[in-house]
Amino acid sequence: MPEELTESFEDEAMLSDKIADLVEYLVVNLVDDPDAVSLQVIDGADASTIEVSVAEGDVAKVIGRRGRTIKAIRTLARALAARLDTSVEVEVLG
Repeated sequence: MPEELTESFEDEAMLSDKIADLVEYLVVNLVDDPDAVSLQVIDGADASTIEVSVAEGDVAKVIGRRGRTIKAIRTLARALAARLDTSVEVEVLG
């Protein structure tokens, strides 16, 4: 792989890690069992996906009434991604 592409890919991975740090901070402070929170970052060609896994009893807290909490988390993640000139999706897994 050419060096420029490798650097570009590494930079994008670091950007998605910064966004994942924000999402993790928000989710850990919402749930009852912060030790059960885990994130997986999947870097794609156009966007990164952050999959958030939480304890089964905490899924409702992360989603919130009518999805308002996860919508707010997604909005913050997308705002940071826009500032970093990338795009991101956040998914919650039970």
